[in-house]
Amino acid sequence: MSIPAAEVLVNRLRIRAHRRRAERLRARAMARGFSPGAKARLLLVTQPERIPQSQIFPFHHYAGDLMRLYGAEVREADTWDVLAGKPTIARGASTVAFQTPFDIADADLLRLVDRLRDENPGARFVCLDWFAPTDLRNAARMNPLVDVYVKKHVLRDRSRYGQPTRGDTNLTDFYNRRYDIAEPDQCFAIPSGFIDKLLVGPSFATAPAIMPALLGSAPRPGPRPIDLHARFAVGGTPWYQGMRGEAEAALSTLSDLTIAQGEGVPLPRFMVEMRCSKIGFSPFGYGEVCWRDYESVMAGAVLLKPDMSHVETAPDIFLPWETYVPVNWDLSDLEDTVRRLVADPGLRQRIARQAFDTVHDWLTSDKFARTLAPLFA
Repeated sequence: MSIPAAEVLVNRLRIRAHRRRAERLRARAMARGFSPGAKARLLLVTQPERIPQSQIFPFHHYAGDLMRLYGAEVREADTWDVLAGKPTIARGASTVAFQTPFDIADADLLRLVDRLRDENPGARFVCLDWFAPTDLRNAARMNPLVDVYVKKHVLRDRSRYGQPTRGDTNLTDFYNRRYDIAEPDQCFAIPSGFIDKLLVGPSFATAPAIMPALLGSAPRPGPRPIDLHARFAVGGTPWYQGMRGEAEAALSTLSDLTIAQGEGVPLPRFMVEMRCSKIGFSPFGYGEVCWRDYESVMAGAVLLKPDMSHVETAPDIFLPWETYVPVNWDLSDLEDTVRRLVADPGLRQRIARQAFDTVHDWLTSDKFARTLAPLFA
């Protein structure tokens, strides 16, 4: 189908404006120290990349709630700067919440924490885990370093932690076994008491490019000529390539429908397509929760995804046939489910609207700030 160039341009300008606002807020928080009389002083030590910053942006957006509830000022420093030994402007924090690179070495982690402790004596320490998988691979080494461990999404059944998997995660375990991929077993130890430190924070709903749309009005009903939006990458590690390749192959039984497929479409065009789509198909990535989960919701498309009943996240948009539509992990019911949705506009509208309202109501409340109470205990 033809995509209006004007709509793509408007999207591009909107995305750029949202990104610049987030950059300004971060720069402002990095340029100031704490006020002498601040009741609580929260220092965020963060990475500048897109995914980590989706976890950080709400601290600035809800700064008023954090001040009202806890008397907390929010300041920021760059993880890479701290590791490089550059001076941190905001010191004397009562809480330090830090992000690390995914593969940070033990020596670098200890150097980061030691320096932050020197600059913020007596502070409460919090790890902000921005990683995609639901695993707790850092539990053993983080346990003696932090008071709280914030993760974007976790396994609902906490007893599954500390169990061996083929590969690093529950996803690698399932798909390595499904495709008979020989990958060494892994088991991440969970120290006693660590689960009590675990706090579930928001996922991509609070990203600078997503949150503004979800704070606004729900998408208006209108023509949606694309039946199924299914643009996703296929290449990757063996299990990932097998999983995504199987998802791509499953679409072949739906060739009579209008499907948006392929890779490499810029985000402004991608979102115009999504607003023209009845359904947004979101296979797993390297973790269960993906950008397109929230992009589907903000565009008013029904989110179609492998069953998420094992995952806990906030706000919860994974209520089956209420805020999203699940399919089996082997995709055996994909065709029937898609055809049911395409044939029932009333069902689609109800699910899409409930998903939007769930996120909208959470974001327009002070639930983010209230969730963070353990940071200020």
